[in-house]
Amino acid sequence: MSFEKPYLENYPNSEGFFGEFGGSFVPPAIQEQLIKISEGYERISKTQEWKDEIDSIFKEYQGRPTPITYAKRLTDHFGGAKIYLKREDLNHMGSHKMNHCTQLVLLAKKLGYKKVIAETGAGQHGVSLAAAAAFLDLPCTIYMGKKDMEKEYPNVLRMKILGAKVVPATEGLQTLKEAVDLAFAEYMKDPETIMYCIGSVVGPHPFPKMVRDFQRVVGRESREQFKKLTDGELPGAVVACCGGGSNAMGIFGGFIDDESVKLCAVEPLGKGSGIIGEHAASNAFGKTGVLHGFKSTTLTDSEGNAAPVHSIASGLDYPSVGPEHAFLYSIGREEPNVGATDDEAIKAFFTISKLEGIIPALESSHALAYAFKIAPEMKGQSILINVSGRGDKDLEYVVNSYPEYIDC
Repeated sequence: MSFEKPYLENYPNSEGFFGEFGGSFVPPAIQEQLIKISEGYERISKTQEWKDEIDSIFKEYQGRPTPITYAKRLTDHFGGAKIYLKREDLNHMGSHKMNHCTQLVLLAKKLGYKKVIAETGAGQHGVSLAAAAAFLDLPCTIYMGKKDMEKEYPNVLRMKILGAKVVPATEGLQTLKEAVDLAFAEYMKDPETIMYCIGSVVGPHPFPKMVRDFQRVVGRESREQFKKLTDGELPGAVVACCGGGSNAMGIFGGFIDDESVKLCAVEPLGKGSGIIGEHAASNAFGKTGVLHGFKSTTLTDSEGNAAPVHSIASGLDYPSVGPEHAFLYSIGREEPNVGATDDEAIKAFFTISKLEGIIPALESSHALAYAFKIAPEMKGQSILINVSGRGDKDLEYVVNSYPEYIDC
């Protein structure tokens, strides 16, 4: 592992690259707007007015800081590491996504954009952007795969109640990639008045950097809270699920310069076969390529196109990963061979629900599942898990698909 410290001040470079990953590969008309957004962000985000406004939104609207919970029953159950939970499920609207959505919408207003649009997978980004747009008074349209709309119907209702227009993506697999394709196509029609608010640390520069920076609040809080709870100690491992990877980069930011802390970005192994189309583990099985305007590790088919993917968690079924995660994985700062299958995630979902009274999102359940696997081997150490969202949106799907776990 080798990178210049302090890491967050040195990556990405001015062109948005983390090593060989990142950058911006878009048409000139889009690039012109991305430069406007990048320059505006760098200028506005450094002002005291911006910092004061964001602090106010965090405290008075979102309900930050979110706490860290010591999970005693889980710790006793697995008999190894002490398990701690960063409770982003308690953030307004039920996930970490609100952290970057409020800031993206506020930035859009300050830069003079008239509307915000976005893609969403599990619906958490869509709900959060819809809420932020309502709060800050901008029109909002969300693009969502038709199958994801059926699976995550409670979040579709929430978006509509919050005033957003929800447009189904009906091509291909009708999931997250297709939602991104549709949103990007619509954005290209009017980039001068619309700001595309990307939902993770993916996309062309400056979005991977901006979304990471907006999510850094999770890492800052976590480091301070954890040290207070443990008399100055650091966790042995920080664990977060990773599709695009926004919640992971957010919490990792608090510990990235501490080489004693293992950073575990848990990828969706799906059916556990390793076969293309049965998982969405980009770092584990992908190749370097360009998708949706950025260079990263991408799952491809035999013809080099973006491959079909699968995960029980709609927010993780994307055929690429944030370029910063690809970089950190390539240099060994993120742990190798980190993943959880659908079955492992479901077991973790019910385990934490019944032992701690916390119903997690299926995305977060992947992080929990991996932490539960390594906990018995880490006696005397601690694991900090980012519970990135709550599972209200998943209840109908889980109950209908896994009735054998109910009342068992």
